[in-house]
Amino acid sequence: MGEVTVIIVNWNGGTLLDECLASLAQQSYPPAQVLLMDNGSTDGSAQRARQMPGITVRFLGDNLGFAAANNRALSECDTEFVALLNPDASPGKDWLMNLVNAAQACPGVAAFGSRQMNQRFPKVIDGLGDVYHVSGLVWRNGYGRTERVADHIPDMIFSPCACAALYRREALANIGGFDEDFFCYVEDVDLGFRLRLAGYSAMYVPDAVVYHAGSASTGGQHSDFSVYHGHRNLVWTYIKNMPGSLFWILLPVHVFLNLVSIIHFSIHGKGKVIVRAKRDSLKGVAKMWRKRREIQSNRRASVMAIWHSLDKRLWLAKKY
Repeated sequence: MGEVTVIIVNWNGGTLLDECLASLAQQSYPPAQVLLMDNGSTDGSAQRARQMPGITVRFLGDNLGFAAANNRALSECDTEFVALLNPDASPGKDWLMNLVNAAQACPGVAAFGSRQMNQRFPKVIDGLGDVYHVSGLVWRNGYGRTERVADHIPDMIFSPCACAALYRREALANIGGFDEDFFCYVEDVDLGFRLRLAGYSAMYVPDAVVYHAGSASTGGQHSDFSVYHGHRNLVWTYIKNMPGSLFWILLPVHVFLNLVSIIHFSIHGKGKVIVRAKRDSLKGVAKMWRKRREIQSNRRASVMAIWHSLDKRLWLAKKY
């Protein structure tokens, strides 16, 4: 079995980080290394982690964001696999073993997602992999519903949620890692999209279970911070990655999504933050278009392969 480096990016993870590291210490397949990248925490969580055996803590000083902190960690890794784990996620004892077993059984797959369960309500799904819609909207499959029998069946997915995922390190190196301009939110979908464009695929591993608190350090799913970064980065992900003719064919749908988002969040008291997110996304279009040229020039997947990987359902109101 291949060696794994587990990377945890921490920012004021509090006691949730303590629980995460305690669960990680009980893994039936121990990681070769655990790298905790601390983004300037002030709650003492990183100092406590430093006292735990087998944990290497890197104090980054400032909050560099999820994307940049992971890239710093990746530059230190030399193991075959890297596993990303959020500090507010507690893995089951066979989590890592089941991810590595899946990777060994499926050498053509580069990314592996976990069965994420709600930490407070363990029978409620937190996510079964990320979905990318033709409009550019993204969400975690199954989020918020009760667990079903079908959720225990492995399946191919668009991309894994980086809350708890395993990647082949070489594949991440080949596409340049995370986009640091994203800071956080949707950066894992952007990464998954670029992996797919480069010819890789992703798989959901139902036996790899984690219990996730969710947005614990950023104020919740609909905080100003989450809305701003998520909806700015949705635009950038579409611009960079939607290939060939699909970009132009689906562009009106993407524009419509953004208009609906502005209306929706304005009605719910988030007008200023959603407008700022979309304004700043437009300011970054030129830079993202330059990135697009490089990404698309190296694309190996066909346009039709990408089309088949997209979600095409019509009714999306509940996804907000």
